[in-house]
Amino acid sequence: MPLSPDELQRYARHLVLPQVGATGQERLRASSALVIGLGGLGSPAALYLAAAGVGRLGILDHDTVAVHNLQRQIIHDTSTLGAPKVDSARVRIEALNPYVRIETWRTALTRDNARGIVSDYDVILDGTDSFATRYLVNDACVLEGKPYVHASVHRFEGQLSVFGAPHGPCYRCLHPTPPPAGSVPNCAEGGVLGVLPGLLGTMQATEALKLLLGIGAPMVGRLLVVDALGMRFQEVQVDRDDECPWCGKRTERELLADYAAFCGEGPAATSAAASADASADASGDASGGGAPDATSITPRQLAARLARGDALRVIDVREPWEHAVASLEPAELIPMQTIPARHSALPRETEYVVLCHHGMRSAMVADYLRTVGFTRVLNLEGGIDRWSVEVDPSVSRY
Repeated sequence: MPLSPDELQRYARHLVLPQVGATGQERLRASSALVIGLGGLGSPAALYLAAAGVGRLGILDHDTVAVHNLQRQIIHDTSTLGAPKVDSARVRIEALNPYVRIETWRTALTRDNARGIVSDYDVILDGTDSFATRYLVNDACVLEGKPYVHASVHRFEGQLSVFGAPHGPCYRCLHPTPPPAGSVPNCAEGGVLGVLPGLLGTMQATEALKLLLGIGAPMVGRLLVVDALGMRFQEVQVDRDDECPWCGKRTERELLADYAAFCGEGPAATSAAASADASADASGDASGGGAPDATSITPRQLAARLARGDALRVIDVREPWEHAVASLEPAELIPMQTIPARHSALPRETEYVVLCHHGMRSAMVADYLRTVGFTRVLNLEGGIDRWSVEVDPSVSRY
């Protein structure tokens, strides 16, 4: 069906491009794309795909809009705080382009639904920040024969590539195995310059449009590394691994049973923590349920020990602004970067519990303190965020 008069006006700047024209615009209208994750990357990607006239746009996210999202997730705004992200995004997209058919998926991507969802779209955009989900997206797309545009951001750096395209590499060719759990801070722990995911998300939309139109040279077999501080762009070649069981040998035929466990985030760790909680509750062990050389403590265990009056010194290694947002009353604020200069003033015979936002920075501080002679140092698992969920909901989450 030819473009309507209104569509001809709406897409006029596309129509004058020889590589697009009316034929290309009609092709976009007949195409589909799925944006997984409506955060910093998915926000601009979804908006630009809708503005470009992609006919059917799937948006998938299980989360709700929080105020700390608004620094970078520009598809949402203050009026949609607390709303499901897919609903917030749908309103914005429909206001931008009523000709786009929006399909919302208010769910997490899981082993059970991944293949069925991605199989219904022409191109997939991965805007997630979880390694487990990244591997799941990759594997589902490879098995279903769907190209997908990957991007990731951290602090001032970003990466972009296209995986799963015919004859091209997949994500596992670049990262055969995930990094050790906790070794790569997420945005909440490491921070991110708000405009950076906007830049990478816009690039994702660019790559998706090129794939849908069949024009240009998509980033297949190439990884773009972006340094926003120096505004430098470096391209790295990524070869397809002929031995890769997913895209090379193609010996893998089914999704993994548990992607969280594969990435070291699985139920084994959760079960162990739950068992430790149960043990502490049942025995009233003054050590909080851990062995004498335990290196961590759960929020429930810490709460129990504080309630008993145990001689613990709690150290908060977050930044002052974080402490102002949410704090644990007995904790002493000593920001992480000041620990090397201040640890000599701390008595070594004291037992310490170190906390941060989600438990990664505090784990590094706890390890450091042990290396300089402190023998009784525990890391608060999950940080103050888990404390808020499991012990005291009045402590603000951010």
